[in-house]
Amino acid sequence: MIRKDAIENIIENIEDELIICNIGVPSKELHAIKDRPENFYMIGSMGLASSIGLGLALTKPDKKIIVIDGDGSVLMNLGSLVTVFAQNPTNLTWIVIDNGVYGSTGNQETYAQKIDLLEIAKSIGFDAHNWEDIDLKEIINNKKCSFIKFNVESGNSDAPNIDLTPIEIKKRFMDELKKN
Repeated sequence: MIRKDAIENIIENIEDELIICNIGVPSKELHAIKDRPENFYMIGSMGLASSIGLGLALTKPDKKIIVIDGDGSVLMNLGSLVTVFAQNPTNLTWIVIDNGVYGSTGNQETYAQKIDLLEIAKSIGFDAHNWEDIDLKEIINNKKCSFIKFNVESGNSDAPNIDLTPIEIKKRFMDELKKN
């Protein structure tokens, strides 16, 4: 299974949750699988999906927030693990797709191959799980700040570029937020 397959698995469990998706190919894959106004596709800000997701979770406490992130992005902003947990938004589910590489830039290995992000999340205090051990809908609804590690093989799909500009992505997402 590669990242695109993981995203398909995640989307099968999504209803009206807001999604913040990691930069590059993951956003292109999500867009190709299921484009919708509730998806915010990151462009050019590696490591910040969790920070944007946290801000959204704190300002929209009645809305469920899903962050789809990558191991390389988490490692780039490792302090976000502590920050997100310290704020403890009970409406946030952070899914880290761990393929052990920086998939959008040429599949260079990440240090996630040498450390265990799930154990780090658990040591901070997260309600943390491996994908294989969970029911995602149950986790989304458990009123806990949750961290899920989804292990996959490296590899990118041939998802096309997103046909929206960054301004259009932001405007469409903000318009969706105003409805809720």
